[in-house]
Amino acid sequence: MTARVLYVIVCAAPPAREVARLVRPAQERGWDVCVLTTPSARRFVDVAALERITGHPVRTDYKEPGTPDVLPPPDAVIVAPATVNTMNKWGAGICDTLALGILVEGIGKELPIVALPFTNRAHAAHPAFAENVGRLRSWGVTVLFGPDVYPLHDPGVGSDHLDQYPWTMTLDALEDRAAGRD
Repeated sequence: MTARVLYVIVCAAPPAREVARLVRPAQERGWDVCVLTTPSARRFVDVAALERITGHPVRTDYKEPGTPDVLPPPDAVIVAPATVNTMNKWGAGICDTLALGILVEGIGKELPIVALPFTNRAHAAHPAFAENVGRLRSWGVTVLFGPDVYPLHDPGVGSDHLDQYPWTMTLDALEDRAAGRD
């Protein structure tokens, strides 16, 4: 039996440095994990370490036309940390990066998708963010956001709160969706 394939999409926010805290538990739960990053997030992650852990290349860019994909197709997607930028572009249907293309297409494919934003209170206060969280939820995306998930911090101090970022909550949410408890 082949493992289910989970795409973990990483955006450029401080928790990105610790994405292995999601990869390893996902593997322990039976997922074949592939990591994709936004272009800016690639600077945050240890690409070589993630490739060793997952056995797959870390993708950031679209493949060349006509070439086969180096990753198996996903059965589910987690975007964590999800930035305000990615959430807003995704809600608008913008596909200007591989990560966004996968997310926009994932809605159309009706893939289970869980997003765990990491943002500060000033960014989260922008009306477009709240609108896009609601929009994505209405399209079937599980967006883990609110005071019961992760407390918002002040601008400029996000790195001080990484220990509170609830990585495995995303896996629990995927399992809840599979069991019909969403």
